[in-house]
Amino acid sequence: MRTVKSSDRALSLASNASLAEQAYAATRQLIFDFELMPGDRFSEAELAERIAVSRTPLRQALQRLQQEGFVQVFPKLGWQVAPLDFDTFDELYDLRVLIECHAVRVLCEAQERPLLAELNSVWLVPVSDRESHADRVRQLDEAFHGQLVRASGNREMMRVHQEITDRIRIVRRLDFTKPARVEATYQEHAKVLRTITQRRADEAQRLLKAHIAQSKREVRDITVDALYRARAGERPAIPS
Repeated sequence: MRTVKSSDRALSLASNASLAEQAYAATRQLIFDFELMPGDRFSEAELAERIAVSRTPLRQALQRLQQEGFVQVFPKLGWQVAPLDFDTFDELYDLRVLIECHAVRVLCEAQERPLLAELNSVWLVPVSDRESHADRVRQLDEAFHGQLVRASGNREMMRVHQEITDRIRIVRRLDFTKPARVEATYQEHAKVLRTITQRRADEAQRLLKAHIAQSKREVRDITVDALYRARAGERPAIPS
Protein backbone atom coordinates (compact mmCIF):
# COMPACT_ATOMS: atom_id res chain seq x y z
CA MET A 1 0.00 0.00 0.00
CA ARG A 2 1.47 3.31 -1.10
CA THR A 3 2.02 5.91 1.61
CA VAL A 4 1.07 9.42 0.56
CA LYS A 5 3.96 11.72 1.35
CA SER A 6 3.36 15.20 2.68
CA SER A 7 5.15 16.61 -0.37
CA ASP A 8 2.75 14.74 -2.69
CA ARG A 9 -0.23 16.05 -0.74
CA ALA A 10 1.09 19.60 -0.89
CA LEU A 11 1.64 19.29 -4.64
CA SER A 12 -1.89 17.99 -5.12
CA LEU A 13 -3.37 20.84 -3.09
CA ALA A 14 -1.34 23.40 -5.04
CA SER A 15 -2.47 21.90 -8.35
CA ASN A 16 -6.11 21.94 -7.28
CA ALA A 17 -5.82 25.56 -6.12
CA SER A 18 -4.36 26.51 -9.50
CA LEU A 19 -7.20 24.77 -11.34
CA ALA A 20 -9.75 26.47 -9.10
CA GLU A 21 -8.18 29.85 -9.90
CA GLN A 22 -8.35 29.06 -13.63
CA ALA A 23 -11.98 27.98 -13.31
CA TYR A 24 -12.78 31.15 -11.38
CA ALA A 25 -11.18 33.39 -14.01
CA ALA A 26 -12.85 31.55 -16.92
CA THR A 27 -16.31 31.57 -15.34
CA ARG A 28 -16.09 35.19 -14.27
CA GLN A 29 -15.08 36.14 -17.81
CA LEU A 30 -18.11 34.32 -19.23
CA ILE A 31 -20.27 36.36 -16.86
CA PHE A 32 -18.46 39.61 -17.64
CA ASP A 33 -18.76 38.99 -21.39
CA PHE A 34 -22.49 38.23 -20.99
CA GLU A 35 -21.93 34.79 -22.49
CA LEU A 36 -23.51 33.64 -19.25
CA MET A 37 -26.35 36.13 -19.01
CA PRO A 38 -27.83 37.56 -15.80
CA GLY A 39 -30.52 35.10 -14.69
CA ASP A 40 -29.12 32.18 -16.70
CA ARG A 41 -29.25 28.80 -14.93
CA PHE A 42 -26.51 26.21 -15.40
CA SER A 43 -25.31 22.96 -13.87
CA GLU A 44 -21.82 22.22 -12.65
CA ALA A 45 -21.54 19.42 -15.20
CA GLU A 46 -22.43 21.73 -18.11
CA LEU A 47 -20.02 24.45 -17.02
CA ALA A 48 -17.22 21.99 -16.23
CA GLU A 49 -17.42 20.67 -19.79
CA ARG A 50 -17.61 24.17 -21.24
CA ILE A 51 -14.44 25.44 -19.56
CA ALA A 52 -12.68 22.05 -19.53
CA VAL A 53 -12.12 21.63 -15.81
CA SER A 54 -13.14 18.97 -13.30
CA ARG A 55 -16.01 19.43 -10.86
CA THR A 56 -13.96 19.89 -7.66
CA PRO A 57 -12.00 23.01 -8.65
CA LEU A 58 -15.08 24.35 -10.45
CA ARG A 59 -17.15 24.04 -7.27
CA GLN A 60 -14.46 25.97 -5.38
CA ALA A 61 -14.54 28.66 -8.07
CA LEU A 62 -18.33 28.89 -7.95
CA GLN A 63 -18.31 29.20 -4.17
CA ARG A 64 -15.91 32.13 -4.50
CA LEU A 65 -18.10 33.75 -7.16
CA GLN A 66 -21.11 33.20 -4.91
CA GLN A 67 -19.37 35.04 -2.07
CA GLU A 68 -18.67 37.92 -4.45
CA GLY A 69 -22.31 38.07 -5.53
CA PHE A 70 -21.87 36.98 -9.15
CA VAL A 71 -23.75 33.67 -8.90
CA GLN A 72 -26.43 32.10 -6.72
CA VAL A 73 -27.04 28.45 -5.85
CA PHE A 74 -30.39 26.77 -5.33
CA PRO A 75 -30.48 23.34 -3.65
CA LYS A 76 -31.43 20.60 -6.13
CA LEU A 77 -31.89 23.20 -8.88
CA GLY A 78 -28.31 24.19 -9.62
CA TRP A 79 -26.61 27.52 -10.16
CA GLN A 80 -27.80 30.83 -11.56
CA VAL A 81 -25.97 33.93 -12.72
CA ALA A 82 -27.10 36.67 -10.34
CA PRO A 83 -29.62 39.04 -11.97
CA LEU A 84 -28.48 42.64 -12.27
CA ASP A 85 -30.31 44.65 -9.62
CA PHE A 86 -29.92 48.33 -10.44
CA ASP A 87 -31.75 49.41 -7.29
CA THR A 88 -29.10 47.62 -5.24
CA PHE A 89 -26.34 49.11 -7.38
CA ASP A 90 -27.78 52.58 -6.73
CA GLU A 91 -27.71 51.95 -2.99
CA LEU A 92 -24.12 50.70 -3.17
CA TYR A 93 -23.08 53.77 -5.16
CA ASP A 94 -24.75 56.02 -2.57
CA LEU A 95 -22.86 54.29 0.25
CA ARG A 96 -19.65 54.58 -1.73
CA VAL A 97 -20.18 58.34 -2.06
CA LEU A 98 -20.57 58.74 1.72
CA ILE A 99 -17.38 56.80 2.45
CA GLU A 100 -15.27 58.53 -0.18
CA CYS A 101 -16.47 62.01 0.71
CA HIS A 102 -15.53 61.40 4.34
CA ALA A 103 -12.13 60.16 3.22
CA VAL A 104 -11.59 63.25 1.05
CA ARG A 105 -12.32 65.58 3.99
CA VAL A 106 -9.88 63.66 6.19
CA LEU A 107 -7.26 63.86 3.46
CA CYS A 108 -7.79 67.60 3.01
CA GLU A 109 -7.24 68.14 6.73
CA ALA A 110 -4.29 65.76 7.12
CA GLN A 111 -0.89 67.23 8.00
CA GLU A 112 1.12 64.75 5.91
CA ARG A 113 -0.20 63.47 2.59
CA PRO A 114 2.38 61.31 0.79
CA LEU A 115 -0.44 59.58 -1.09
CA LEU A 116 -1.12 62.69 -3.16
CA ALA A 117 2.22 62.52 -4.94
CA GLU A 118 1.56 58.90 -5.91
CA LEU A 119 -1.92 59.69 -7.23
CA ASN A 120 -0.72 62.79 -9.05
CA SER A 121 1.92 60.73 -10.86
CA VAL A 122 -0.87 58.58 -12.34
CA TRP A 123 -3.62 61.10 -13.07
CA LEU A 124 -1.89 64.45 -13.61
CA VAL A 125 0.04 63.39 -16.70
CA PRO A 126 0.15 64.54 -20.34
CA VAL A 127 -2.47 63.04 -22.65
CA SER A 128 0.26 61.07 -24.45
CA ASP A 129 1.15 59.29 -21.18
CA ARG A 130 -2.37 58.23 -20.28
CA GLU A 131 -3.42 54.60 -20.16
CA SER A 132 -5.98 53.69 -22.83
CA HIS A 133 -6.66 49.97 -22.34
CA ALA A 134 -10.13 49.69 -20.79
CA ASP A 135 -9.36 47.05 -18.18
CA ARG A 136 -6.15 48.76 -17.11
CA VAL A 137 -8.00 52.07 -16.70
CA ARG A 138 -10.61 50.23 -14.64
CA GLN A 139 -7.87 48.91 -12.36
CA LEU A 140 -6.32 52.36 -12.02
CA ASP A 141 -9.72 53.87 -11.30
CA GLU A 142 -10.44 51.32 -8.58
CA ALA A 143 -7.00 52.01 -7.11
CA PHE A 144 -7.66 55.77 -7.12
CA HIS A 145 -10.88 55.52 -5.16
CA GLY A 146 -9.52 52.80 -2.89
CA GLN A 147 -6.42 54.84 -2.04
CA LEU A 148 -8.55 57.84 -1.12
CA VAL A 149 -10.35 55.68 1.43
CA ARG A 150 -7.15 54.09 2.70
CA ALA A 151 -5.78 57.56 3.34
CA SER A 152 -8.56 58.08 5.89
CA GLY A 153 -7.00 55.39 8.07
CA ASN A 154 -10.43 53.91 8.87
CA ARG A 155 -10.05 50.16 8.45
CA GLU A 156 -13.77 49.41 8.64
CA MET A 157 -14.49 51.94 5.91
CA MET A 158 -11.73 50.38 3.84
CA ARG A 159 -13.27 46.92 4.28
CA VAL A 160 -16.78 48.06 3.37
CA HIS A 161 -15.51 50.11 0.44
CA GLN A 162 -13.65 47.09 -0.96
CA GLU A 163 -16.81 44.98 -0.69
CA ILE A 164 -18.74 47.65 -2.59
CA THR A 165 -16.03 47.78 -5.25
CA ASP A 166 -16.21 44.01 -5.72
CA ARG A 167 -20.00 44.01 -5.98
CA ILE A 168 -20.32 46.82 -8.53
CA ARG A 169 -17.37 45.76 -10.68
CA ILE A 170 -19.56 43.83 -13.12
CA VAL A 171 -21.17 47.10 -14.25
CA ARG A 172 -18.53 49.65 -13.28
CA ARG A 173 -15.90 48.16 -15.60
CA LEU A 174 -18.13 49.07 -18.58
CA ASP A 175 -17.55 52.76 -17.87
CA PHE A 176 -14.20 52.54 -19.67
CA THR A 177 -15.29 50.97 -22.95
CA LYS A 178 -15.67 54.40 -24.55
CA PRO A 179 -12.64 56.66 -25.13
CA ALA A 180 -14.66 59.70 -24.05
CA ARG A 181 -15.26 58.14 -20.64
CA VAL A 182 -11.55 57.39 -20.21
CA GLU A 183 -10.74 61.02 -21.01
CA ALA A 184 -13.45 62.25 -18.63
CA THR A 185 -12.13 60.02 -15.84
CA TYR A 186 -8.64 61.50 -16.16
CA GLN A 187 -10.01 65.03 -16.15
CA GLU A 188 -12.36 64.49 -13.22
CA HIS A 189 -9.76 62.70 -11.10
CA ALA A 190 -7.30 65.50 -11.80
CA LYS A 191 -9.79 68.14 -10.61
CA VAL A 192 -10.46 66.21 -7.40
CA LEU A 193 -6.74 65.85 -6.72
CA ARG A 194 -6.04 69.54 -7.32
CA THR A 195 -8.75 70.62 -4.88
CA ILE A 196 -7.47 68.15 -2.27
CA THR A 197 -3.98 69.58 -2.73
CA GLN A 198 -5.44 73.04 -2.11
CA ARG A 199 -7.29 71.69 0.98
CA ARG A 200 -10.67 72.76 -0.41
CA ALA A 201 -12.68 69.96 1.17
CA ASP A 202 -16.17 71.15 0.22
CA GLU A 203 -15.22 71.60 -3.43
CA ALA A 204 -13.37 68.27 -3.54
CA GLN A 205 -16.45 66.51 -2.15
CA ARG A 206 -18.71 68.25 -4.67
CA LEU A 207 -16.47 67.22 -7.57
CA LEU A 208 -16.21 63.66 -6.30
CA LYS A 209 -19.98 63.33 -5.94
CA ALA A 210 -20.50 64.62 -9.48
CA HIS A 211 -17.85 62.27 -10.82
CA ILE A 212 -19.38 59.18 -9.22
CA ALA A 213 -22.93 60.21 -10.18
CA GLN A 214 -21.93 60.61 -13.83
CA SER A 215 -20.16 57.26 -13.80
CA LYS A 216 -23.26 55.61 -12.33
CA ARG A 217 -25.46 57.03 -15.10
CA GLU A 218 -23.01 55.97 -17.80
CA VAL A 219 -22.61 52.39 -16.58
CA ARG A 220 -26.37 51.92 -16.37
CA ASP A 221 -26.84 53.04 -19.99
CA ILE A 222 -23.88 51.03 -21.25
CA THR A 223 -24.95 47.90 -19.34
CA VAL A 224 -28.51 48.04 -20.66
CA ASP A 225 -27.17 48.45 -24.20
CA ALA A 226 -24.66 45.59 -23.76
CA LEU A 227 -27.38 43.29 -22.46
CA TYR A 228 -29.66 44.19 -25.38
CA ARG A 229 -26.88 43.43 -27.86
CA ALA A 230 -25.98 40.17 -26.13
CA ARG A 231 -29.60 39.00 -26.21
CA ALA A 232 -29.76 39.93 -29.89
CA GLY A 233 -26.81 37.65 -30.56
CA GLU A 234 -24.20 40.39 -30.91
CA ARG A 235 -20.96 40.25 -28.96
CA PRO A 236 -20.81 43.46 -26.93
CA ALA A 237 -17.57 45.45 -27.06
CA ILE A 238 -16.58 45.04 -23.43
CA PRO A 239 -13.13 44.64 -21.86
CA SER A 240 -11.55 41.27 -21.22
